[in-house]
Amino acid sequence: MLVVEGLTCRFGVKAAVDDASFQVSPGGFVGVIGRSGAGKSTLLRTINRLATPSQGRIVFDGLDVTALRGKELRQWRARSAMIFQQFNLVGRLDVLTNVLMGRLATMPAWRSLSQTWPEQDKALAMSALEQFDIAPLAAQRADQLSGGQQQRVAIARALVQQPDIILADEPIASLDPRNTKIVMDALLRINKHFGITVLCNLHSLDLARSYCDRLIGMAQGRVVFDGAPAELTDHVARELYDLEAAEIMGGMPAPVREGIPALGTAAAA
Repeated sequence: MLVVEGLTCRFGVKAAVDDASFQVSPGGFVGVIGRSGAGKSTLLRTINRLATPSQGRIVFDGLDVTALRGKELRQWRARSAMIFQQFNLVGRLDVLTNVLMGRLATMPAWRSLSQTWPEQDKALAMSALEQFDIAPLAAQRADQLSGGQQQRVAIARALVQQPDIILADEPIASLDPRNTKIVMDALLRINKHFGITVLCNLHSLDLARSYCDRLIGMAQGRVVFDGAPAELTDHVARELYDLEAAEIMGGMPAPVREGIPALGTAAAA
């Protein structure tokens, strides 16, 4: 279980995350919603410890994440895989190598420096690519792929970390509706088939209601809503999104989710 207690992250005098407290049970698919600048990205980066907490605690299965340093911190970042809006792939490297980067935390330093990948890691990476129907792209440079393909590579990289939790920071913000569905379905498969907890920042309220089993709403760095999607009324949503409410609630409907897609059935993009 992930426990966040009074978490605050300040940059100068500004609190990007302000006294946030919540718990996430294993296997949940939790959407973090709110307008731009609400603190969603900083919350996930702080849980992963890419940002340093100013106050409060992060505890995962009894492990005090806020106290970790050095090797233990690197191990935590492997257990809490990040997926970023801009993919964070190395464009000049091939797809397979980008996925194998997810195994660096398990390798001795000499293997990391020489990128001498064990055969079992290569097999694991190829299996992840196959699950998202992009194994034929393994030898291509990452910067030659479409946005949807690059994000699936990033998800495969997160999966080979064999994480306990995935932290997805606006993973579909730069994608078209077709690729949005492909990527969200991929995250859903990871959550349901592997039982991996997913904490996903989403700007679209329709997507959040469609894919998530619980929503955490943020405004000005604070958690102001925590409940099931059905409990998020239009009135509460308008309070969350303020001036953006008309845009958020009046946009295109989210792609319909028709059950949990089987592994390896993502469309080519």
